[in-house]
Amino acid sequence: MVMHMHEKKIIAPLTDDVVKTLRVGDNVLITGTIYTARDAAHKRLVDLLNAGKALPIPLKGQVIYYVGPAPAHPGKPIGPAGPTTSYRMNPYAPYLIEQGLKGMIGKGEMGENVAEAMKKHGAVYFAATGGAAALIARSIKHAEIVAYEDLGAEAIRKLEVENFPVVVAQDCYGGNIYKEGVAKYHIAS
Repeated sequence: MVMHMHEKKIIAPLTDDVVKTLRVGDNVLITGTIYTARDAAHKRLVDLLNAGKALPIPLKGQVIYYVGPAPAHPGKPIGPAGPTTSYRMNPYAPYLIEQGLKGMIGKGEMGENVAEAMKKHGAVYFAATGGAAALIARSIKHAEIVAYEDLGAEAIRKLEVENFPVVVAQDCYGGNIYKEGVAKYHIAS
């Protein structure tokens, strides 16, 4: 039996209309501009927001990829770039979503506080495949550090991506692949 996987192609930055079309389990290919940031950079961004200061990157409509890429090989824009565990961003993500962040990419489930912010403000969380860092890097066409160079691998980078492969893990309707997947296969004892 042949299964035909339907892939949605989207352009980043994202609009509310695009976010509303994305449902848990959708296979998505992202093309456009996304940013990288992990917990150290997230803490700095939230500290700036709390101080009423301008951020070094735009948030409205943006997608942040939770990654600390390896050094680039000669002639390549970036080294292996696999997702980091997302729960470390739980304390910070709701503040960024409030400011217009529309998408996040990582691995593992985001917390209830993030899910609530996603429903309230219309955002989506994508899962990237852990262990596929070299494969994911192929979809990254350009990378440049735009903030917090002192953080090394965790500096904020602006990436130009083409057909970056992700799956919608948590959508703006409260759908959660981690909960629904378990429930689907749960066998009562």
